[in-house]
Amino acid sequence: MTTTQSRRQFLQYSSALAISQLPWLSGCASKAPESSLGVDPKAWKELAKHLNGPLLRPGDCHFNKIAATWNLRYAKVQKPAGIARCKNADDVRVSLQWAQEHKLPLVARSGGHSYSGYSTTPGLMIDLSLQDSLVYDESTGTAMVGAGARNATLYADLPAKQRSVTHGRCKEVGVGGLVLGGGIGFNMRLHGLLIDQLVQTDVMLANGETRRCNAHENAELFWACRGGGGGNFGINTSFTFQTFPVGYVTFFDITWTEKIDEILPAALDLLPTMPDRLGCKLSVNTKTPGVLTINLLGQLVGPKDEFEKRIGSLFRLASPSKQKVEHMPYWDAQKELSEDGRPEFSHERSRYALGDISAAGSRAIIKHMRSWPGTHDQATWKMFLAGEAVNKVRPTDTAYWHRNASMVTSVELNWKPADSDAVLAANEAWLTRFHDDMAQYTSRQCYQNFIDNSQHNYLRAYYGGNLERLVEVKRAVDPKNIFHYPQSIPLKL
Repeated sequence: MTTTQSRRQFLQYSSALAISQLPWLSGCASKAPESSLGVDPKAWKELAKHLNGPLLRPGDCHFNKIAATWNLRYAKVQKPAGIARCKNADDVRVSLQWAQEHKLPLVARSGGHSYSGYSTTPGLMIDLSLQDSLVYDESTGTAMVGAGARNATLYADLPAKQRSVTHGRCKEVGVGGLVLGGGIGFNMRLHGLLIDQLVQTDVMLANGETRRCNAHENAELFWACRGGGGGNFGINTSFTFQTFPVGYVTFFDITWTEKIDEILPAALDLLPTMPDRLGCKLSVNTKTPGVLTINLLGQLVGPKDEFEKRIGSLFRLASPSKQKVEHMPYWDAQKELSEDGRPEFSHERSRYALGDISAAGSRAIIKHMRSWPGTHDQATWKMFLAGEAVNKVRPTDTAYWHRNASMVTSVELNWKPADSDAVLAANEAWLTRFHDDMAQYTSRQCYQNFIDNSQHNYLRAYYGGNLERLVEVKRAVDPKNIFHYPQSIPLKL
């Protein structure tokens, strides 16, 4: 067994980022007012006594760091009354039962990267991050990861096996959150979504019962776990994936600063014609209002000259201002493609494209990006190329409805503490206009892992025609709706 404890590094740099901006993130500050929600202090001590991991309360060292949200937009939401740092499934069971006994709201957290801040609670946070492990089975090629595993765990442990799964780029994102909502990545066109590689997961229900879920056991709950989103049915305490072998890929990172109006529609026409061996993200970026750049980032399972030949029409249209194209071992390429995932102020709104984005759609993207009001940070429109293996699975075979999509698109807005309320209001209005306008060029479907508290008709946007079946699973396994948040799957429609 190999175990990666990447949480420590994350806490170090998130603290360094925030101490100068957000004093509440300091580690061992004077004791904060407790939010015990009427629970007797003796009860908290009783919980601590029955946990293998530590129980953190407001004012404890590291409490604020562990409680902090990745999206700093939600940095000032109410902190948990307590954090149970669960070392194993027994700790999860004790925490679940204790929270219900004392009528406290609860939330399970792995990576804590909920785009809308749903991985926090005023009650008990069940922190899974200490269960950051990966066990690889040489005989089957499967990898079982703990509930707290991150993308970083995969990056650390799979290279030695020369294997991979469809992982994300952001190292500190939890594997659990990634897979439960679908799991997109640069491998998806060739190997499918991460849920397509999930062969088994253990789910602890609200009553403390653990259900092993796979194609043969608890198959309906297994169906729901593949795209139904985290935090809806129970707490997943382990995941087993079928890995695939990896060798060499051509990594590419190309930026254009000229002929933006020509490059974007040409790229949106060209990229969907690429073989399934190519995975990429295309983005239109701005840091200065009115000034745009285009970036193409990704990998091709194939030689460098093949990539350059396939992408040659874009090079002929305009010379890149910067480019890096190299043939290298798969996991070396992932180091180039990855990002740390530092905490940031962000609001991201997604749309699936169900076919090609038209020339009119490209013009709309450029028009909106050039009209960005500006913040002290940046704004981005981006698309992740989908299709191929993702779409070879029927929409009803898993809970992930979006099997007919060609792209996952989104608009992302970032800002800094220096931006005023008036600036943020203007930017949010811009984001809404942009998001609403793109529905006519893409669709009204949205990616459940880019969960968005501003999205109208969100349940149908996330789950499409699978929503009714998901509600049935919810009623069957969580009839008291213990696992809920503002956009969770309800007991009835």
